[in-house]
Order: sequence, then structure tokens, then C-alpha cells
Amino acid sequence: MLQNKVYNLINKDYKKDIASRIYDWYMLVMILASIVPLLFIEEYPIFKIIDIVTVIAFIIDYLLRWYSSPIQLKKGNYSYLVYPFTPMAIIDMLSILPGLNLINQSFKLFRLTRLLKIVRLLKITRYSKKIMMFLVVLKKERHVLFGVLVLAIFYIFLTALVMFNAEPHINPKTGEETFSSFFDALYWATVTLTTVGYGDLTPVTDVGRIVSMVSSLFGVAIIALPSGVITASYLEELRDLRLKNEEKEMN
Repeated sequence: MLQNKVYNLINKDYKKDIASRIYDWYMLVMILASIVPLLFIEEYPIFKIIDIVTVIAFIIDYLLRWYSSPIQLKKGNYSYLVYPFTPMAIIDMLSILPGLNLINQSFKLFRLTRLLKIVRLLKITRYSKKIMMFLVVLKKERHVLFGVLVLAIFYIFLTALVMFNAEPHINPKTGEETFSSFFDALYWATVTLTTVGYGDLTPVTDVGRIVSMVSSLFGVAIIALPSGVITASYLEELRDLRLKNEEKEMN
């Protein structure tokens, strides 16, 4: 059946067929080539050729995946309606949209196309087992990670609120504005919690400096917690994958 052949060709898990491997490598080359124009400010004629070739490749890939979607989604003909709204299909479509500039110059109004081209890098996740495994880990531990995120957001808001009300909005020593808006306080609280601390906004009062020290220490704990969860879950996935490979070899 033609649909099965198409699915086996484009499916990343089907590695017994040489044609499938060639197709994967071809798409990886197309993805990387499509990003090359973003590395330059100037527009060279070769870049237009690269855009045309890569966009055609992305359109064909999208149509092939849409055509074989009943096998992937296992929902019969209803799969044709569901597939365009799946996450990877949306990424594929966003990757194609910058090519509209090549079809009609009126789409120049849509000139966030350079930004949309960056989305094409997300297509690589389809061809990398390590990235896919990492996404599986994130999905598996989503409840724990979401809890940590809520805790971090709450602490950032609380710290920003304290800092905004404790600190003078104008530095008495230099006369420069410091925390002139609550957004400035949120920005400061975020970079401090993540222990980055760019230094463009700094507290000048003792209360503010104490809050800053506590926030930095708390930030270490906030970052360490999800890191430990992800690492443990990732190692577990690696063990499961190793066991599956060993079972396949024994069979």
C-alpha cells in the first residue's frame, strides 16, 4: 500500500530501509540550509535559490506527512482533519510560511519571516532521538515542573513587590532612576532569582540588598530542584531504552 510506504519513508523510527535514512539526512540538510541566510545581514542571490529549494522540500514533506497521517494518528479519514493541528504539523506550517514571500511580494507585509525561519530549527526534534527523549521527560514530569514554575513565579512577584516598595525610585547618590516601574522590579527579581544578575538594576538600601541576597540563595534551590528531577527521569528513560534495545537484540 502506497500510504504505508510513504509512512515508512518519513517515519524516524523506521531505520531498516536505506531510503528512510537518506530521507532523514536530506531533510536535516534542508533544515540547516534554510537557516544559512539568517547568519548574514546582506541578501545574496544564492539565498533566494536556497529559500526556493528548501521551501519546496518542506511543502512536499508536509504533504507526505499529511497523506500518511491515518497511519500515524490511527483515526481513519478523520486523521486528515486532526493532523494540521498537531504540534509538529503546526511547526511544519510555520516553517513553510516564510516561503510565501517567494510566491507573492505582497506578503512582504508579513516580514516577521526572518523570525519564522528560526522555527525551522524545531523541525530537527523530529530527527533526534535525544531531543525527543528529553521532550518525553518534560511531559512525564510536567506536574512537578509546573509546580516549581508556579513557586518561582510567586516568589518573583513577591520579591518584586517588596523591592518596588522598599527601594527609592531615584538613586539618592547618582540621581538616576532605579526601580521606576513595577516591570523593572519584576525584571530585577527574575534575573536575580536565576542568579544571573546583569547589574543594570541594583538595590541601594539595606532592605533591598538583604532581599537580593535571599533571592539569590533561593534561586539556587529553585534551579536545582527541576534539574534534579529532569536528570533522574532522563537516566530512567535511558535505562528503559537500553533494555528495549537488548530485548530486540535477543529476539
